[in-house]
Amino acid sequence: MRQILTPIVLLLLGAVLWQAVPFTAPADISEIGRRFVEFGVADNRAANIVTSVIVNYRGLDTLGEVSVLFLSVTGAIFVLRRREGLILATPTPSSELVATGARLLFGPILLFGAYIFAHGHLTPGGGFQGGAIVASSVLLLLLADRDRAMAHNALGWIESMSGFLYVVVGMVGIAIAGSFLSNKGILPLGLWNDLFSAGLIPVIYVLVGLKVGSELATLIDAMMHSGEKEGTQA
Repeated sequence: MRQILTPIVLLLLGAVLWQAVPFTAPADISEIGRRFVEFGVADNRAANIVTSVIVNYRGLDTLGEVSVLFLSVTGAIFVLRRREGLILATPTPSSELVATGARLLFGPILLFGAYIFAHGHLTPGGGFQGGAIVASSVLLLLLADRDRAMAHNALGWIESMSGFLYVVVGMVGIAIAGSFLSNKGILPLGLWNDLFSAGLIPVIYVLVGLKVGSELATLIDAMMHSGEKEGTQA
């Protein structure tokens, strides 16, 4: 029965998507889109218009996205840490090649992640991408050494302070320029395509990158040690 229903459901879903999803580009962009394209560089000096939209024009939405990630990670960790008493298989120790490679690559991957979110105003990168790369360096260490225990207090402080400072920067924008995360009159905008440019946007992306990286690293650690009792990690 399932073999018959599956193609029928897929065909119906395809028909709905065919009618709902436009396959041609609109003849003209919306008025608000035109405003972003025409004034994005002048308002923010960011070489990436997407960055201007995400971090400045709709920065409150980005705060919501970061909050959703925080709540998701918190919920997942709460569930994982309640799974005590499971019968856990003894992990196979990693080879010397994997362990050595993890130690050698941890620093460069961490640095690359920091580079991505620090240059988000110049490139298609940003806080979420850079934070994910930072978390991947932690994953590499844990894969090489399953008994490694992460510094949860340090990760917690990084996550909390980056989120707090993000909100503070947004409130400063309200106090000075009248809008959340406003980029006007707070820091110099600098020259277009320079590293030290775009005002507050690089600062915001660094905070987002640290927050995302610390949250994902904590989640990875919880997943790797799911089912273990507190205090059993080496």
